Amino acid sequence: MAVVFLKKKHDGFLKYRHPWIFSGAVARVEGDPGPGDTVEVRTHEGASVGSGAFSPRSQITVRMWSFDPEEPIDAAFFRQRLQRALGGRHLNRFDEEGGAARLVFSESDGLPGFIVDRYGAFLVCQFLSAGAEAWRRTFVDLLQELVGPRGIYERSDGEVRDQEGLERRTGLVAGEEPPEYIEIDEDGRRYLVDVRAGHKTGFYLDQRENRRRLAEFMAGREVLDCFCYTGGFAVAALQAGAASVVSVDSSGPALEQACRNIAINGFGSGRSERVEAKVGDYLRRCRDSGRQFDLVVLDPPKFIHGAAHLKQGSRGYKDINMLGLKLLAPGGVLVTFSCSQLMTPELFQRVVSYAATDTGRQVQILKHLEQAPDHPVALNFPEGHYLKGLACRVW
Repeated sequence: MAVVFLKKKHDGFLKYRHPWIFSGAVARVEGDPGPGDTVEVRTHEGASVGSGAFSPRSQITVRMWSFDPEEPIDAAFFRQRLQRALGGRHLNRFDEEGGAARLVFSESDGLPGFIVDRYGAFLVCQFLSAGAEAWRRTFVDLLQELVGPRGIYERSDGEVRDQEGLERRTGLVAGEEPPEYIEIDEDGRRYLVDVRAGHKTGFYLDQRENRRRLAEFMAGREVLDCFCYTGGFAVAALQAGAASVVSVDSSGPALEQACRNIAINGFGSGRSERVEAKVGDYLRRCRDSGRQFDLVVLDPPKFIHGAAHLKQGSRGYKDINMLGLKLLAPGGVLVTFSCSQLMTPELFQRVVSYAATDTGRQVQILKHLEQAPDHPVALNFPEGHYLKGLACRVW
């Protein structure tokens, strides 16, 4: 097995067992490991600290599998990790029939770069690191054995694959081809999910608890759902008794899917309006025309893709929240999110505060929001806490 030696004074992360070793912390590599190969990691003094997956093309040179130098990295190791992840979801009842849940959440479950989502009887997998790619066949075989799905579909088409030097790939991996739309149930709401072409693996599973928690604010209100995608919040608002919902997205296909989801839940077009537009442009038109809403949902895509974009991305979040705040009637509710990993909850609250100050609105935080618990955050990997949000009363 090849060995990766760390630079002197670059092993502080070991104290907290953070699973990433960046290229700048590597002193030298003994041996000739290929992408995804298991390597032993040693300190500058030569003490073994564990093993991980080697990735020569990424800034993250090693993603740790284990901090136990004696633990072999083999099929039995991955079986144990998968059983632990699946067991946690079962205890929280995220694997009930007809539902959808994240079964494996990458580093947070001790399986860096590997994601598994369940939609009914089908699984959708992402192999996003060189290590996950190297063990792809083992993972698929274990999922067939431990979960027994009708089919496993792959969505390894994220840009992170480019950074790992891996080609993007999608397609059937095992079992039956999934139908064009998989119907799932979430708190009595029905959603049709396109696992082949939808964002991420087809649906925003991470917002499950927030759709539930925000129901108390929806009844009788005129709701504006921005970046609505396939209507997750729109359907939840209508189910909770919203007077009307305007769904806005720049994607025509996403809006079509949102309309299907609204229709299969029995809500007529009289309470629902769809708008295909860039959200910023639509919000400005509403501002200029004086149109107001009782509740505005802002769930934008990631604005910050790296440390170099932090300032510009923060400005983007401030601008979109300023526009949302201007459209709220007094006593209205702003529901705002960031899914940018580098945007901490503290910074996000500060950005929304700046937006409130610049618009002259008085704002009270009603709830702090975050990703659903089937997207757990490991204490040694705080980066796993990527989704943060606020529900605010606005005067």
